[in-house]
Amino acid sequence: MAELTALESLIEMGFPRGRAEKALALTGNQGIEAAMDWLMEHEDDPDADEPLAAPLGHTLGREPTSSEQAGPEGPESSAGEGKPILSEEERQEQTKRMLELVAQKQREREEREEREALERERQRRRQGQELSAARQRLQEDEMRRAAEERRREKAEELAARQRVREKIERDKAERAKKYGGGVGSQPSPTTEPGPVPSSPSQEPPTKREYDQCRIQVRLPDGTSLTQTFRAREQLAAVRLYVELHRGEEPGGDQDPVQLLTGFPRRAFSEADMERPLQELGLVPSAVLIVAKKCPS
Repeated sequence: MAELTALESLIEMGFPRGRAEKALALTGNQGIEAAMDWLMEHEDDPDADEPLAAPLGHTLGREPTSSEQAGPEGPESSAGEGKPILSEEERQEQTKRMLELVAQKQREREEREEREALERERQRRRQGQELSAARQRLQEDEMRRAAEERRREKAEELAARQRVREKIERDKAERAKKYGGGVGSQPSPTTEPGPVPSSPSQEPPTKREYDQCRIQVRLPDGTSLTQTFRAREQLAAVRLYVELHRGEEPGGDQDPVQLLTGFPRRAFSEADMERPLQELGLVPSAVLIVAKKCPS
């Protein structure tokens, strides 16, 4: 059975003549399968139907086709020389084989495109997972830094409170040393009766000797402070305690305070600040009132 040429087979399958000739020329006239591969890969090219710049007769080492060798008279002029005429059944059979080949090429192309689409989807999912993991790591790092910052701030706050407490203790010790240096050398309270209070507002204490006294101090804003002092501590220690605990920052500028008794009303002077609480009649307990002292 005679065979169609590659160009005729492509034309029989429905490809335009110019595009079929271009496919054969660009594939080096290596056969119908190579030409069909090129046609299917470039079917959407906008210049697929544009002719080649050079004549198709001898491009890329291709031999001239039978139609070109026949000359302007067409294939009929050389039909009897070398090309047998196909019957209708043979032409249909060959066209059927070519169409099956085209369908196979199309299926292969679709399968290849499907594989490429699946690979692109896998890459997209992998990139999404990597992005999500990176976002999760970033969030964990931010949470860890925030926790470390909170711990650091808490440690600094505790250290600041400790420094304040230490300063209060140092101030109390310095004030006690300044105003009560001879306390340790005084006789034991069990061997010597206590002094008679000089305040007319206080009843003389019982013969029992107290070593400590409880002082409640009422502040101008209505709040109160309560602290236990040694009976032989000076009143200046109470004033220092009030200055350090009346709600202002320790060590800052503070207005001087005036300590008063309730009833009968008595204002303690600067000289009273150097007298022990026991001598002022504030033992074993007393209530004092704090008023702002007007600057002199």
